Amino acid sequence: MIQTLDLSDQHMEAYMALFGMNDEHISLIEREYGVSLALRGNQIQISGGEKEAAWAAEAVRMLLDMIRRGETVDRLRVRYVLSMVQEGRTDLTEESLSNIVAVTHRGKQIRAKTLGQAQYVETIRTHDLTFATGPAGTGKTYLAMAMAVVALRNKEVERIILTRPAVEAGEKLGFLPGDLTQKVDPYLRPLYDALYEFMGPDAYQRLTERGIVEVAPLAYMRGRTLSDAFIILDEAQNTTSEQMKMFLTRMGFRCRMVVTGDITQTDLPFGHKSGLAEAVELLRGIPEIGIAELTVKDVVRHELVQRIIEAYDARQAKGRADRKGEG
Repeated sequence: MIQTLDLSDQHMEAYMALFGMNDEHISLIEREYGVSLALRGNQIQISGGEKEAAWAAEAVRMLLDMIRRGETVDRLRVRYVLSMVQEGRTDLTEESLSNIVAVTHRGKQIRAKTLGQAQYVETIRTHDLTFATGPAGTGKTYLAMAMAVVALRNKEVERIILTRPAVEAGEKLGFLPGDLTQKVDPYLRPLYDALYEFMGPDAYQRLTERGIVEVAPLAYMRGRTLSDAFIILDEAQNTTSEQMKMFLTRMGFRCRMVVTGDITQTDLPFGHKSGLAEAVELLRGIPEIGIAELTVKDVVRHELVQRIIEAYDARQAKGRADRKGEG
């Protein structure tokens, strides 16, 4: 079967973005679907099985829509689109990925890059407390930060509080040189970097001096009641059960909390259960609490990150199966 797509309304930049360097995007579509794509004047001809050719045509159309919106199309994005087309989730995916989550201080529009990310953003919008779990590179912290800045700009909250466990779960800072600020800065740096991108360094400095933005280690939350605030607990897999309970019970009126972490990568001592894993397990049945579980499909870093995560997951799964067989 042959399907034909008319590209006469596309600019040269769109052609280049669609095809990729040395036609790598087109080659990827051909390999994944077992089809052949050929450019004939202003048309792309797709040859292959009926179902596969239809998939390829839909994938090309989705990629062109992304290019028109000014989104970057790389191998990772192409792979994601191909998987969504095969799963029949294109309508939901297109609608979700077209929505703007936030705008940085330089005017860059931030959108969810995967369906999982879009669902995560919607979960934050509709719940006062959201848990987000998933591997590195899925945008857990970055998107939560974007939502916090939007809430502050819209005057939905009066301040932003960002926290994470410093050094392992026990926050053992004494051996490090310098005062407390110098000790914890390296562990809070990812949070600073995200804030700089959304607010700009000058605005961030002003808001910090006025107490509207606070970045602090988790230990600083003890004994406080946090109201009128958007609070993000990052790297929560490294909290103990006691620390997680302490943090969650700080929640005051007009408060929104997002707790993020990768429960497969804890730095807790052997035998200690992650406070994040326990909280998700205990609180999953409460409708007012949102739980977003991102997967390897939602990784938006270099495509090798996906393969690395998959390799480690496969080894862990084999280890669990081996232990079960021994038992």
